[in-house]
This record gives sequence, structure tokens and C-alpha cells, in this order.
Amino acid sequence: MFAYYLDLAFRSLKRNKVLTALMVIAIAVGIGASMTTLTVMRLLSGDPIPARSAHLFYAQIDPDPTPGDRKEPYDVIDYQSAVDLWSAHRADRQTLIIESPVRMRAPDVNLPATMPTMASITADFFSMFDVPFQYGNGWTAEDDTKRAQVAVISADLNQKLFGGANSVGRTLRLRDTDVRIIGVLKPWRPSPLFYMVAGAHYANGDTADLYSKTEDVFTPFFTGLELNDGNFSQYTCWHLPDHPGHLRNSPCVWVRLWVQLGDSSKVAAYKQFLDGYAAQQKVLGRIARPQNTRLRSLMQWLDYEGVVPSDVRLQTWLAFAFLAICLFNTIGLLLAKFLRRGGEIGVRRALGATRGAVFAQCLVEAGMVGLIGGLVGWLLALAGLWLVRQQSVPYADLAHLDASMFLLTFVLAIAASLLAGVLPALRASRLPLGLQLKTL
Repeated sequence: MFAYYLDLAFRSLKRNKVLTALMVIAIAVGIGASMTTLTVMRLLSGDPIPARSAHLFYAQIDPDPTPGDRKEPYDVIDYQSAVDLWSAHRADRQTLIIESPVRMRAPDVNLPATMPTMASITADFFSMFDVPFQYGNGWTAEDDTKRAQVAVISADLNQKLFGGANSVGRTLRLRDTDVRIIGVLKPWRPSPLFYMVAGAHYANGDTADLYSKTEDVFTPFFTGLELNDGNFSQYTCWHLPDHPGHLRNSPCVWVRLWVQLGDSSKVAAYKQFLDGYAAQQKVLGRIARPQNTRLRSLMQWLDYEGVVPSDVRLQTWLAFAFLAICLFNTIGLLLAKFLRRGGEIGVRRALGATRGAVFAQCLVEAGMVGLIGGLVGWLLALAGLWLVRQQSVPYADLAHLDASMFLLTFVLAIAASLLAGVLPALRASRLPLGLQLKTL
């Protein structure tokens, strides 16, 4: 019976080519716009590290020494608190993170010096965040404490400096210090750059930079502090540093602390540890707000920060509003089409077809319109994503339609057309038989 309905639907669509084209275009344009923005939204709002995110937590305390009542602690913490918490080794894994621009060149490569971003991190960073290596590997915890003069570089930097060859063992000059390359990353692009997120909820939705590429150079935390001292930026300070950019002994917050915790009991224990540390520092007179601590999971942290750019959210809502308008147009076109076929439907009813059979036939035809519209909409979505990739935004290169979104394109198109076809199909199936036969 379904094959029979398909044959009838195909014949009907061929008879009214202009009307069919209008319905297909209405569905296709709505689907194309919706899938373009929905794909970008999904890329920017998804879990950046699904295999690990449930066990990754961002630690916060409020080291402000001045009395007051702040609902939330600062997004980053001061150097002393960060090092104290890290040195306690209360988590399964943990990493400190700061970043800064650094003058860099490769002494044995005939290229001018550049100013890439350097991330200074502790050894657990690579294992915590499942960072892939193409050559070599990261450093050890012992290298952290010994301030080893080593570095890991990105695939992009390795391609630029060494043509993509294995550069392990070669030298980089960072500022005035030579460091040895011990690892080269595979192309790695978490979206967003979650481990650096801080202060985004103050950006009023201007968060596109959070989707930039990863840093080009990674060094041990304390090594980076020494070789690039004077070039770090504070998040906020209670009074200005004696020497700008020299923050280790300054009353400033600027360091990120991420921890990995295996289960809920460890999460509870670490939160208790944070609270205890803050209480201890209050007794010592260093901080005034010991109760203001937080331990958010990765996805909770991204949600709190509101990382998805506001313009992307707005475009998504506008695209679905446009799809709704297209659906209303499709409803009108389908209604006109089905009612014009009153005579044909009357003959079928007179020959024994039930109202349910007429309703099903009309829905099959609407579904076929959706299938064709989905195909054209998919092509329009590809074109839309190509246009996104031409924009000068950090996330432009991420705009690709994967297999799941390809499937969703057709599911959404068929579902939308079936929804649009319900009312016209009901009207067509419920017209009085006598009235239908009069149209012959």
C-alpha cells in the first residue's frame, strides 16, 4: 500500500510542477538556513572533550584580602594559592595554566622571529586533556620541579618551522633562552579552548576568541615563568604590581587550576580540601572570604561562562523563525493543492477509500516534498557553511557538516513537511463526499 501511495504522490507532484517547486523551495530554504546555523551552534556549544569532561573540574577560591560580599569568586586565582593547591597533590591529576606572548625563533631556521602564544603548564596537562602527539611526548613531573628547559610545539608551528618533519631534539629560542623540543602535537583543536576560558561571562557574548587555535608553544609552568617574566597579564589586582608583568609576588589573580577527579567521593573530598585551605588562609590573614569557593565540572564551567557567542545564538533563533515562516507557506500551498484535487479524492472515496487512506496518501506526498526539499536544503547548508568559512572569525574553519548533521537535515526536512501536511491532509480527507464529487 505504501508503494501505491508513493506512486500516486510522484504522479501528483509531476502534474503540478510549479506548485511542487514552490513547496520544495520553501522547505529547502528554511532547512538550509536552519542547518547552517544549527551546525555552527552545535560545534560551538558541544562537549570539547566528551571522554574526559565528566571528570575534569575547575577550582576557584576567593583570595581577596579585603572584606566584602561577592557572590562568585574570581575566575582565576593568585599564584600562591595556585601553587599551594597544586603542590598538595589532592587530585588524581592537576595542572596549572598561564599564557603569554613570547618572542620566538628557531636558531637553525632562516626565518624571522615571531610572537606566538606560549602556554606554561604542568606535566599532567597532556594526559588530563587527552592531547595527541605526532612526535615525542610531554615532560615529567620531575621536569616541572627542576624547571627543565624543554618545550612541546603545535603541529602548525612544526609545519611552519620544520616543514612537518620530526623536530624532536631541535632548539627553539624563547626570548633569550634556548629550549629543547621534546614533543610535537598532532592537529588538536578543542572547541572551545576550554582550558583557557575565564572572564567570558563579562564579555557580553563577544566570545569568538575562545574558539581560536591552540597555543603554538607549551613549556613547563615554572620554566615559562622564569624565561618570560615581565610579560604576563593579570586578571585583576588589589593594587598594581611593583613591576608590570612580574606577578609571582604581586596581589593579583591570573592562574588557572584544573583537576581530574575519578568519582563523586573524590569530588566531595577535593571541595572539602578547597574549603579547608581557604579557612586556613583566613586564619593567616591572607584572605577574607573563605566560604567563597567553587568546584565546577568542565561543562558547568562553560555554561557559567556563557562561551557561545551571542550573535550565533541570535542567528540560530532567527533561522528557526524563518523555517517556521517557510512551514506556514508550505501549509498554504499544500492546502491549495489538496483541495484542488477534491474530485480525484471524491472518486477514490466513492470506490471505497477511507478517510484514513486519503489522509495517509496526502501525508506521503507531503513527506516526498520534504525529502526533495531536504536534499536541496542540504546543498544550501553546504553553501552556507562554505560562506561561514570565508568569514574572519576564529571558529570559521570549524564549520563543517558531519554525518550526524547530514542525517538530521533529512530528518528535520521530512518532519517539517509532515507537520506542514497534517492540516491540509485532514481538510482533504474530511470534505463531504458529495461536495468532492461536484468538483468533477
